[in-house]
Amino acid sequence: MLVPLGKSRCLFGTDGIRDVANRGLMTPEMALRLGRSYALFLIERGVSRPTIAIGRDTRRSGYMIEMALVSGLLSAGAEVASLGVIPTPGVSFAVKRLSCDGGAVVSASHNPFEYNGIKFLGKDGGKLGDEEEAEIEDYLADVVFDEWRPTGSSIGSVSPRPEILHEYTENLVRTCCLGADPELSIVVDCAHGAASEAAALVFGRCFKKAALISDRPDRYNINDGCGVIHIDNVATSVLSGGYSLGMALDGDADRVLFVDPRGRVIDGDIILWVLGRWLLSEGKLGNGVVATVMSNKALEEKLSQEGITLRRCPVGDRYVLDAMRLSGSNLGGEQSGHIIAYDFFPTGDGLGSGLLFLSACARLGEDTDTLVDRFERYPQVLKNFHARDKDAFLTHSEVREAISKASLDLGDLGRILVRPSGTEPLVRVLIEARDDTLLEAVSGTLFERIAKVASSAAFGGLGGGEEP
Repeated sequence: MLVPLGKSRCLFGTDGIRDVANRGLMTPEMALRLGRSYALFLIERGVSRPTIAIGRDTRRSGYMIEMALVSGLLSAGAEVASLGVIPTPGVSFAVKRLSCDGGAVVSASHNPFEYNGIKFLGKDGGKLGDEEEAEIEDYLADVVFDEWRPTGSSIGSVSPRPEILHEYTENLVRTCCLGADPELSIVVDCAHGAASEAAALVFGRCFKKAALISDRPDRYNINDGCGVIHIDNVATSVLSGGYSLGMALDGDADRVLFVDPRGRVIDGDIILWVLGRWLLSEGKLGNGVVATVMSNKALEEKLSQEGITLRRCPVGDRYVLDAMRLSGSNLGGEQSGHIIAYDFFPTGDGLGSGLLFLSACARLGEDTDTLVDRFERYPQVLKNFHARDKDAFLTHSEVREAISKASLDLGDLGRILVRPSGTEPLVRVLIEARDDTLLEAVSGTLFERIAKVASSAAFGGLGGGEEP
């Protein structure tokens, strides 16, 4: 199965703009111009004086980038609701709670502390689409826009709204903690990030035996050996402390993963499997479940057994949300832990989806100790192949013939995913098969044939087959 390249992206990636803070794309100058561009984007769509909610994570550079972004917004006449340190989904909540025209998050999510980023939200609290971000980029080079500057009372103003964090957590407790066992012993890894305070407010209310780790941000330690990127951190705490479950967030708390009592990862696929069954039983699922092309084929099989259709989309939670809207689904997500339950939150919410997962397990009488065993994940192998011209490589007759032959060999017992890297001269080839023997046989032949093409002078002569 070939995944289309999609729109060519410049500044914005699949999750906003990111770079090392104070370098490249993430300088105060760029943040200021982005703020002005976002304000004009809204103004030219009929919003005479936009109101924007802004939050950030715990990085040292966060205040610098936020202040520059705010300055840009104010210079274009926007009003700003400043939320301080708050999870990304907390900004989404604020946009709707305060009836804002949009939102902005200063965060680099799971990246190391020296990075930072900016992502914009729409009026519904969800991330902007590709076309909207492309239009914001267009204003950056607009000379007329650069000369347009309100003065006097037309300049915007800032209103601090620190109370939103507490309103956000209260809303989570009220809407997402739906029958979860209050006696459950759980340890929560906050990644020294934006959820460090929010997690204490939520789990202190919902569980008597909850413990927090990596919840002491010092502006340098976000994601440092902790959170979803370093899941072994919470797994170690579960094993050493005898907890029933472990839960890990990322730096801006829009992702969540769990570990079971044996320290095994309960990823986004398993979370979707549980939530899909629960929402179906409640009559709130809508039209199936949406997942990305990276989700394991076992998810498709498990949902199918429940009469639930799985629809796939390109990688990125923005594309998950788009597919959910188009299909009428109320649940979607990624294997990496971005989960969107649209009736509860319009963007990935680590704390919210974590609470919903625990509630769903309780409502379904789910045995979390055996979830990993019962999911019966398909074995996978992923390799990267060098290709200077990825389009030509993907359409090369030998590559297409090799993929077609391998797909026939797999039949209904597996799948092949071929996708170009968005940032490197690489084509990634993922193969899933029901058993290891079939996987080894099909992948060995396919990778050998593709490597020959990658080794040719036409594609750089570098070969391929590197592990990711």
